Amino acid sequence: MARVHLSGIGKTYPDGTSAVTGLDLDIAEGEFLVLVGPSGCGKTTALRMVAGLEEISSGTLTVGGRVLNRTPARDRDVAMVFQSYALYPHLSVRDNIGFGLQLRKRPRNEIKRRVEAAAATLGLTEHLDRRPRNLSGGQRQRVAMGRAIVRDPQAFLMDEPLSNLDAKLRVQMRAEISRIQRGLGVTTVYVTHDQVEAMTLGDRVAVLKKGLLQQAAPPQELYDHPANLFVAGFIGSPAMNLLQGRLDADGSAARVQLGGQTLAVPASLLERRPGLRAYLGREVALGIRPEDMDDAELRDGERETVLTSTTDIVEALGPELLVHFRLPAPPVVTDDTRELARDAGADGIDAAAPDSGAVARFSPRSRARTGRPLRVRVDTGRLYFFDPATGDAIRGDPDSIPQRREGTHA
Repeated sequence: MARVHLSGIGKTYPDGTSAVTGLDLDIAEGEFLVLVGPSGCGKTTALRMVAGLEEISSGTLTVGGRVLNRTPARDRDVAMVFQSYALYPHLSVRDNIGFGLQLRKRPRNEIKRRVEAAAATLGLTEHLDRRPRNLSGGQRQRVAMGRAIVRDPQAFLMDEPLSNLDAKLRVQMRAEISRIQRGLGVTTVYVTHDQVEAMTLGDRVAVLKKGLLQQAAPPQELYDHPANLFVAGFIGSPAMNLLQGRLDADGSAARVQLGGQTLAVPASLLERRPGLRAYLGREVALGIRPEDMDDAELRDGERETVLTSTTDIVEALGPELLVHFRLPAPPVVTDDTRELARDAGADGIDAAAPDSGAVARFSPRSRARTGRPLRVRVDTGRLYFFDPATGDAIRGDPDSIPQRREGTHA
């Protein structure tokens, strides 16, 4: 295993299109780093530059202390697992796994030993003499991983390896990949569009947008302390609710106005995020996680922690209800939220809309029903605030807010 360091890595195509700009990442030995972001954000291009499949336009790539900018892919000692598996249909599982070693003219007994060890790790021993067409999707993916493992590379590179699997098998394979990577201890860079996949697999997750790194952090830190509107809206399922509001003073505390409704902002939150005081009397972008809202009929709550609406849709998921409703506050319209809307398949955001859609996670004991009045209790100690002009999180300590527009060092 080896440390992988990207310093100012960029990719610009001959027509002037910039796919990746100033990417700085320091991936420790044995670390599992996930690159995540919308389609076209540059994550696969970044991975292919590490693999040697794309030429690096600017910056420096170092793997295991060696600068690899001009090194051919075959000499980089990294192994890539592709989305399409890229198996040879006429070869057995044994020969598919050992193909790279055969090309390198390794001794036959060494190839046999390595292939059988990889097959044992991946649970493929009984399938070694089968052809890929006789395997399930999950087994084919394990064969592709086996071909990478058997090389004993310095780093694994994985490009959306689970995207061709059905939902149930993806969950199973996520656990398998995590187990195998931790067992081998190999430095791994993994690309996915699925933020749930990213959060469950990565030691750290790096979020990209339009070729720029937005934030790189451990999954829980990324979720609890998003650097900006884009990260806040991209990480989390269902996504964070983002609303326009106005922050006003209220004694030692504050309140945020959402159309004709008000939410109290406790003094404890102002103490944790002193930068909020500079926004008193100003417009802000407010974020509320769905899990930080519940049915006010089931919980006591002060008047200024409760929002009222009418239920649009209730999705019963067994252990929880997803309750959709509208709030009398305009949507947040920025470059970040437009990009989030595009990624979700929406045509755009209506900047003139007087209200915004919202979703909350309710206890299954809730009696919320479509078309009925709704009272939503908000955990106001867990509100998020963002500067509506820059999109940056409002916290208070400038050193704690990762720089985002020109790329983040991580």
